[in-house]
Amino acid sequence: MKQQVPEPSFAISPQPDTSLGRGAPRPGQLAVWQLNLVRVGYLVMGVGLAVTKWHLLFDHGTWGLAEGTKECLLIAMSFLALVGLRYPQRMLPILLFEVTWKLLWLGVVALPLWTNDQLEGATRTQTGAILWVVIVIAVIPWRHVVNQYVMTPGDPWRRSR
Repeated sequence: MKQQVPEPSFAISPQPDTSLGRGAPRPGQLAVWQLNLVRVGYLVMGVGLAVTKWHLLFDHGTWGLAEGTKECLLIAMSFLALVGLRYPQRMLPILLFEVTWKLLWLGVVALPLWTNDQLEGATRTQTGAILWVVIVIAVIPWRHVVNQYVMTPGDPWRRSR
């Protein structure tokens, strides 16, 4: 006779846990309305990059090292953002990466130029494109991010004996 092994408590159930109320999410999981709001961020990011970057895979001429790296990274980010439409909570680090690099760029590149009244040309255009990050910032469930990535203990570095 086989012994039944209980399902680990960290397993993700496809059905909502109704023991907390009608369709309430389990602790650590987002409500459906929050998941759908996060999907808006993935949609903006994924489709925006797909429209502006995917054609470059087939018609790009010769890329230099920096340009080729940048374009391939952005195309990969677009693909991963589209995966986020299906798995919005699991793919949150992609949105966090997007917010992080854009805020860094705005603070390190655009802000000094703007404060010195030198934000012009291509840098001004790039700043306008990067400011779309406000949509992504608005849809990220920040309380969940803090709970999952700051307050929750990290994974162990080695096996316990």
